[in-house]
Amino acid sequence: METLAHHFATMAYNNAWSNHRLLKACAQLSQTDFATARTGFFPSIKATLNHSVTVDWYYLDATERSVQGEPPNPEALHFFDPEEPFEACGPLWQAQLGADRRLIALCESLTEPLLALPVHLARSFGIQTEPLVRVLAHLFQHQIHHRGQAHAMLAGTSVKSPQLDEFFCAGEAHLRAADFEELGFSEQKIWGDDTTPLPSR
Repeated sequence: METLAHHFATMAYNNAWSNHRLLKACAQLSQTDFATARTGFFPSIKATLNHSVTVDWYYLDATERSVQGEPPNPEALHFFDPEEPFEACGPLWQAQLGADRRLIALCESLTEPLLALPVHLARSFGIQTEPLVRVLAHLFQHQIHHRGQAHAMLAGTSVKSPQLDEFFCAGEAHLRAADFEELGFSEQKIWGDDTTPLPSR
């Protein structure tokens, strides 16, 4: 039976794959289209994707510190200063890839007992403590939420929006093979021996 710790690892791989597909498409935009005002929680594709990166930095720093037994980062809120550290999609894509790989490494290191570990989050009002299982669930939900908004904004440009509503169906591995090759992922790495499609009915 799949453990919750392994499920979070598969979520981290899926998160990285989805970000890769989205940012690969966004990299085809002109700088004007990337930065122009659009309807969304944040007012542009650029602003939305910058927010995703900085929030990843913040939560990754907190979770990594907690797992390593280190105190909260007193400068944690500096991850949001400036709010948009990247003007162009290329450098932002590389930063997101780096954050995604950190999240994969963190999730691959998890055990079931570690999921209950307290994570200390430096907030403007003080320290907020949450179990790691909730912080990770929140972080994945945050990425899905804003990735969907950027995806919708992208649909208003001349660049085709990639399909992002998939997880890892065993029978569809061939559809993601090229992306996996670009990312250095493999079905075996993510699923171990559980990579055989079920017979169709």
